[in-house]
Amino acid sequence: MEHIFYQETAAVMEEVQRVVIGKEDCVRKAMAAILAGGHILIDDIPGVGKTTLAMAFSKAMALESKRIQFTPDVMPSDILGFSMYQKQSGTFEYQPGAIMCNLFLGDEINRTSPKTQSALLEVMEENSVTVDGVTRSVPEPFIVIATENPAGSVGTQMLPESQLDRFMLCMTMGYPSLEDEIEIAKGKSSGASIDDIDAVITARELLAIREAVGDIFVHDKVYRYLCTLVKASRESPYVELGISPRGTIALVNMAKANAFLSQRNYVIPEDVAEVFSDVASHRILLNAKARAGHISAKNVLAQILEQEKMPAVNRRGML
Repeated sequence: MEHIFYQETAAVMEEVQRVVIGKEDCVRKAMAAILAGGHILIDDIPGVGKTTLAMAFSKAMALESKRIQFTPDVMPSDILGFSMYQKQSGTFEYQPGAIMCNLFLGDEINRTSPKTQSALLEVMEENSVTVDGVTRSVPEPFIVIATENPAGSVGTQMLPESQLDRFMLCMTMGYPSLEDEIEIAKGKSSGASIDDIDAVITARELLAIREAVGDIFVHDKVYRYLCTLVKASRESPYVELGISPRGTIALVNMAKANAFLSQRNYVIPEDVAEVFSDVASHRILLNAKARAGHISAKNVLAQILEQEKMPAVNRRGML
């Protein structure tokens, strides 16, 4: 791992933290998901900075970004694009949709119809869109950051499990602390806005950093520990649907990114444990027993972490 890569990544997080006040942990989680090549779902109430976080990352990494405010009348063609007849040439010409960018922000994704939500499935998984039988690749890197309001909010439509599984990370931001909110109210928290954020890396540099993250070493015993956690999620008495194999791969990639942000070129079991809940909480489906006992997904995952023994590791990542 090149040391300069970490310095560049730290500079991105510093820029984002200029406008996202008091949420260092959220910024780090989002940075890890971006480095791991995944998409991010932010599930929280309105007004806590979800959109600001997404736009700040796009500015700090000089990414072309587009945003759609999802409403019931948004159509799949608004996202994927459509073919328009050109009278002069007598042919149909593709008109790119909002998805043709580096960072796509889907604001309040659970306020639109299931048909429109499902339009994101192919592009999130395959990095391509198909319109009128023609498949086109999206630009690289490609990141989807979607926000949603909590289930039960007026006008929301629950995302299907198949689409939730496409998001590498699901996180909440929460309210700011008292001191942070005082600074926000005063308007003195660095005085920065989105327009003040400097681009500290380019899209090409982000791709190079992702390659470095992908090369981080994972010992076989760490793989076994990780897969044991996944298996336990499928066998829990409170879970109807456990973590999918796609979730296993996401957990590996997020653990590597967490190791990178800790300036290590190898993964330790703690990296897996730290990202486990955020990677897995939206991928498991609780059963009636859990709902009757008011047991949440995070409760189940915390119990799994407590029950599974963590293997020992030395400074070289060998066990």
